[in-house]
Amino acid sequence: MSPILPLNRRTAALALSAALLVPALAACGSGDDKKDAAAATPSASASAEPKAANLTVLAASSLTDVFKALGPAYEKTHPGTKITFSFAGSQELAAQVKQGAPADALVTADTKTMDGLKAETNDPAIIAKNRLVIATGKGNPFKVAGLKGLADTKIKVVLAAPEVPVGRYSKQILDAQKIEVKPVSQEPNVRAVLSKVELGEADAGLVYKTDTLKSGDKVAVVEIPDAENAVASYPAASLKGSKNAEAAAAFVAWLSTPEAQKILQDTGFQKA
Repeated sequence: MSPILPLNRRTAALALSAALLVPALAACGSGDDKKDAAAATPSASASAEPKAANLTVLAASSLTDVFKALGPAYEKTHPGTKITFSFAGSQELAAQVKQGAPADALVTADTKTMDGLKAETNDPAIIAKNRLVIATGKGNPFKVAGLKGLADTKIKVVLAAPEVPVGRYSKQILDAQKIEVKPVSQEPNVRAVLSKVELGEADAGLVYKTDTLKSGDKVAVVEIPDAENAVASYPAASLKGSKNAEAAAAFVAWLSTPEAQKILQDTGFQKA
């Protein structure tokens, strides 16, 4: 027997063992690689999980009723997000923002106030519009028929202060018609004006149309023709100082969606 043959058999046996071992090692390696890849890559469901956020939204007084409906509607479709509203005159809200009050978004009743906060806000978007009306005492006892009727010195007229958006709009339309009105008081926001008329502390006042919708028969409403009226625009913006930047931006964007717009328009606001 040749001495070479056993060597060849051993060589063949070793080669066969090596060939069988390679797939096994490859299989083990691919399994480990898959586990490592799975550990390194978050699941789709985890990445889609919404982040919980507690948002504070500063909003103009005239938005009180509608935002109390918008808040729950948003929370229902955005689990984990809770919205707290703080209502006041736009000029007061602007002062709070400039003083660094902890908040996430702002909605004012005019573009002028928002434009003065460019350093503190991200790009705003108009979400709604509104118009002014004359609110008079129950039954309109003085028979106020239009803006000229507010010049009657027998009538106690209350207006918002000129630095308040509705006060500025009021001055604008009265000046345009050359009507001089001497108010018995100037209030810090539109809700305060309406309250004075509802309580009988004033005979008439200029307010937003939307504010009178829940007054019932406490006040009478006198419409102002478009040619003599002013259009109030409501811009919304997230704040640069927000600790919940993404959630705040998402809420502001949602205010322009069909769902939010329907709620706004159902409560008397006009399309942006």
